[in-house]
Amino acid sequence: MSYQVSEKPSTAAVPLVPVQKDGLEQWLAAAPERLRRWLAASGFKARPGQCLALPDEQGNIQSCIFGMQDEGWLYQLAAIYRDLPEGTYNLVSDWTEEQVCQASLGWGLAAYRFDRYRKNGQPKRTLVLKPRHAQQVQALCTAQCLVRDLVNTPTEHLGPEQLADAVLAEAARFGAKCTVITGEELLRRNFPAIHAVGRASSNAPRLVEMTWGETAAPLLALVGKGVCFDTGGLDLKNSSGMALMKKDMGGAAHALALARLVMEHQLPIRLLVLVPAVENSVSGNAYRPGDVIATRKGLSVEIGNTDAEGRVVLSDALALACEHDPDLVIDFATLTGAARVALGADLPPLFSNRADIAWAIQQAGDEVEDPLWTMPLYQPYVEQIRSPIADLNNSSKSPYGGCITAALFLQQFVASKTPWVHIDTFAWNQSGRPGRPEGGEALGLRAAFRFLQTRYA
Repeated sequence: MSYQVSEKPSTAAVPLVPVQKDGLEQWLAAAPERLRRWLAASGFKARPGQCLALPDEQGNIQSCIFGMQDEGWLYQLAAIYRDLPEGTYNLVSDWTEEQVCQASLGWGLAAYRFDRYRKNGQPKRTLVLKPRHAQQVQALCTAQCLVRDLVNTPTEHLGPEQLADAVLAEAARFGAKCTVITGEELLRRNFPAIHAVGRASSNAPRLVEMTWGETAAPLLALVGKGVCFDTGGLDLKNSSGMALMKKDMGGAAHALALARLVMEHQLPIRLLVLVPAVENSVSGNAYRPGDVIATRKGLSVEIGNTDAEGRVVLSDALALACEHDPDLVIDFATLTGAARVALGADLPPLFSNRADIAWAIQQAGDEVEDPLWTMPLYQPYVEQIRSPIADLNNSSKSPYGGCITAALFLQQFVASKTPWVHIDTFAWNQSGRPGRPEGGEALGLRAAFRFLQTRYA
């Protein structure tokens, strides 16, 4: 475990002492002469992320000082985590409670390793948390690492069945109810779009539905794109485009992790979690470009591109969510490459049919260092997803504004009276940075949870 909970850390815990670069002189003035000589000899300048172990008179580690980052709190400790020797540490600072919790969360995120297939053998470093910080920090860290684990797991071991099992496991943990609709039963229960996308795989498509909470509480519907692998279908991706497609269920991972946070914190709401879990595969019965498929809402969709499958499976799930008259619907999806072109890999676009909600989530993201950027549901672009033979086309006529037209497609399946949020998350770190190892990542999760905590306080 990367955390130890204690009101008073033992004497074995090494103090971690932050020093600002412009405050180093003042720190040195108050330090013993032997430590001033030690710092001078070591070249410590309190640069961001620089740390130094300080010896006591017997040569043991007395404490560690480190240079603070120029801005933000989440990665203050993450920046030094790998440079610390194995042991137990205690943050000693004048930081606020919020700042301590943020930095402590960063510690846990830096400690994360995906070791299902290869043991990492990393030194064990433990941070002491005070009880009043423990629930918040450990819950957020566990939820974010749940997203990472699910996204990092290859489809061989996380197909539609195993993704459904992950939802069932969380439901069992928190006493929620869960049902799974599989294969041909999707057609009998009127989920034709989910079936159409997933029918070509030997791993049958399914819709996972989890419910939790008191019936009198306001209903929050969480919908997550669960495309466990995306070949592109008959509009086949090339090998580089397919390389990361195990992560195409990242939206489902976010929805499940957010549900976990809601249940663990006992927010006074009723939950409906919907995960359409499919593989977009190639076989003789794969859905084709030019096909017109039915949807739960009754809208017909011409398939302009089989590689735009995420919005198709989400259409049925969003329609079902709105049938329950929810107080709010939030969907997460690794939906478009256009979102990455527009805002890069670290900044998910946020769409909503309620401007006040979009702004509140973006502000919440800024508060917890989980940034998002609000993008417009620009209605004139709806013409780009019209079809001459069906109600909609799942592919835009234009190569421009792809994340907007994808969001507009989803909006057609959301009741106009229903507040709705769509987050087009990348769910991946392209390269390793302190606290952000290369691989699966939660982007937008903590922002959404902070917003929910405020909205339903």
